[in-house]
Amino acid sequence: MAETDCDNQSMQSKVSATREKEVVQTACHKDITESPWDPSYLFMVHDESDWEKVIESSKQITVRMAKALPNEIRIPDPTPDYMRPAFYSISHRLGPVLKKDSVRCFLRLFAESPKAMTWYLNINSETLTCIVSHDALRCAKVVLEGKMRKLNSLHANPNCINSYGYFALHEAAERFSVEMIKLLFRHGASANVRTVGDKVIENLLPLHVAIENTCMHKYLEDNLSPPQYHRDYIYKLIHLLCLPEMKIFLDTIRLLAEKTDNLVDELWNYIMDRKLVQTSLLLLAAQKQIRKHDLFNTIMYRIYRECYTLGLPGDDNGEVQKQLEETFHLVSIISRAGEALDKYIQAHSEVPHVEVLQHVSSILKEFGLSPKTDYIDIRNLRPYNCKFSIKGFHEKGLVHATKELTEMSCMNAAEEKVNVLRKKVTGGWDPTCTKRSFFPFWRSVLGSRGNVRVYPSYAAPDENMVLDGELLRKRMSNWSSPMNRVGLTGKIPQLTSTHQSRRYSTAAFKALVKVLKNA
Repeated sequence: MAETDCDNQSMQSKVSATREKEVVQTACHKDITESPWDPSYLFMVHDESDWEKVIESSKQITVRMAKALPNEIRIPDPTPDYMRPAFYSISHRLGPVLKKDSVRCFLRLFAESPKAMTWYLNINSETLTCIVSHDALRCAKVVLEGKMRKLNSLHANPNCINSYGYFALHEAAERFSVEMIKLLFRHGASANVRTVGDKVIENLLPLHVAIENTCMHKYLEDNLSPPQYHRDYIYKLIHLLCLPEMKIFLDTIRLLAEKTDNLVDELWNYIMDRKLVQTSLLLLAAQKQIRKHDLFNTIMYRIYRECYTLGLPGDDNGEVQKQLEETFHLVSIISRAGEALDKYIQAHSEVPHVEVLQHVSSILKEFGLSPKTDYIDIRNLRPYNCKFSIKGFHEKGLVHATKELTEMSCMNAAEEKVNVLRKKVTGGWDPTCTKRSFFPFWRSVLGSRGNVRVYPSYAAPDENMVLDGELLRKRMSNWSSPMNRVGLTGKIPQLTSTHQSRRYSTAAFKALVKVLKNA
């Protein structure tokens, strides 16, 4: 009995000693992870005369809180409207800095005007969007990391929407900047964010922006308008997509597709909308990912079922059924020859057009297909004549907001950059030169709802005509209507917004212009 009492006393003394040790450690804040959001951590006691320590302690708290901010998706833009004039007041200085992509100059400007570029422990989305629009990779890396001392641990959140209704990744997709997209992904950017609001076409993924803009490639517009549904047209389309000048555009789509959820549903939406060019772009660029999950058979089976349903007695859907049959043929071609075509595209980025077209035909024949050799007249493979300086630009429309002014500044900066590169680069396929030589940036998807258009002198005359935005939206809504459909995975497709009709094809746009001219 005495031994038991002795053991109990010994145990109690050990417990008491352990508790005392824990109390001491807690009081001294040892072995405990401190949270910058703990209110008790914000209160510090200093001597009244020691203001330097007070200021230093406040800075340390701010740094801890800034580092702790996650890169979560933020909608709407948290920066209040009254802070935007501060950013626009430095934009004329920021543009040249980003054009040079000078980190030193950027940090100097940031130190002079920190309130213009920040809001609530973050570098604001306006600043990041501007950096991405100039393709300033070094500056983008600095603001995304937030490690430079002059930034006080503030960093940019790539998943914070801007005041125009889109994200930094949308801007990078619009610019076909593969390296910028990779950088944003490394810092947690999501490929599944969508455009929001009335300043932009709603519900667009970055992937949609890249695909829709690629459809405006000059080679595709010059050789594929109007859209047709027959075998020769499909073979012609595949030959065009394998040309060296298409590589940077396909690379952008491929990179975004790798990170996009429900990719097959997005592909099915294009198929059901009878968008053959968009379907072919996504199939060819993402064929490796589709093949990895054995989804080609799933897609073809779904098309077969849709054709069977349309072919039932009493249904007058002959034209629609024919379109689906040709789409089935396209999927079958990419399923069989897509891997070989992709390898050829990646390995032959500086090959004459004649050689490319001949080699693509030989690849298709190796897989039992029968393409012709004269689908494309090489004389129709011409870039834009973009040798003009920025003085050749002219404006149309009304200046309605500071956003449009900023867009004009960014476009001018981009065009200046192209002119410099064209002087430096005499041959080969420079990515930036290629993008500006073949993509009509003045008709880009993200800028289609703006009140200002900035046209280069080499733009086609009918494209210089500015239509009333509301009239255009009404007429486009009458031309097409969203279809009720279910995705391959049984889910309701995400692109069911009424704004879907506004993502019009180039052929539809040109036809609409002719209608308005004759009205």
